Amino acid sequence: MYSFDYHCPVDLAAARSLYAEAEDPMYLSGGMTLIPSMKQRLAAPSDLIDLSGLQELQGIELIDSQGRTGIRVGALSRHNEVAGNALVLSQLPVLAQVASSIGDNQVRNRGTLGGSVANSDPAADLPAALLGLQAVINTQDRQIPADEFFHDLFETALAADDVLVSVDFAVPLRATYQKFRNPASGYAVVGVLVAEYASGCRVGVTGAGPCAFRACALEDALNHSFVPEVLNDVEVPDAGFNSDLHASSEYRAHLVKVLAKRAVNELNQQR
Repeated sequence: MYSFDYHCPVDLAAARSLYAEAEDPMYLSGGMTLIPSMKQRLAAPSDLIDLSGLQELQGIELIDSQGRTGIRVGALSRHNEVAGNALVLSQLPVLAQVASSIGDNQVRNRGTLGGSVANSDPAADLPAALLGLQAVINTQDRQIPADEFFHDLFETALAADDVLVSVDFAVPLRATYQKFRNPASGYAVVGVLVAEYASGCRVGVTGAGPCAFRACALEDALNHSFVPEVLNDVEVPDAGFNSDLHASSEYRAHLVKVLAKRAVNELNQQR
């Protein structure tokens, strides 16, 4: 690890001021990706700006957005905090389901929702939840719909100096998350979240491609008939999908449909 200057600002304004003044700064949240990268000398920031003490990035609350009930989750909320939060469990249990499936208990105790979202790891679970749950990402001065947020491998719509403050989730009629889990790391080889809204269903996918995406062909089929069998004839192209020692691109495409069918079957059993 190379040397760096460490800062612990007292509020968001101070954090942004430090970022603007530093030579090559980086924000630090849970540090689950950044710290290992620094240890391997894959990242060498001149300054680390620790956001963990900022109250503006804390808390989980019920909101009313455009006449719809939603849940706002602060960016510094740790995965275990989200998984065990009473409001989340009662109003948006699928988000607790996703959070509880992340990595192992050590990762869930340190990793944060905002850090995972901002990193856009191709195998992270939460990006699928953001896409499936009509999320809106709040920064210090703007809002970004989840559909416009994930651009590519470790690339998002965030500007270099943006701070992810919170995420707003729309509460669906029903939703569930199905995951093909890497047995060693707990990362999603493929993860699929299916959510039903009055306006139609949404299918968020992670693990299959360079970043999370919506499976629009599956959504169209399910909006026509919400039964697993309707997906049998839907093609999931594997072009551009990840291919590694854990799964080929073809197998990942197969998993997307299998997991979507499992999710639909589970939701139909809840009716």
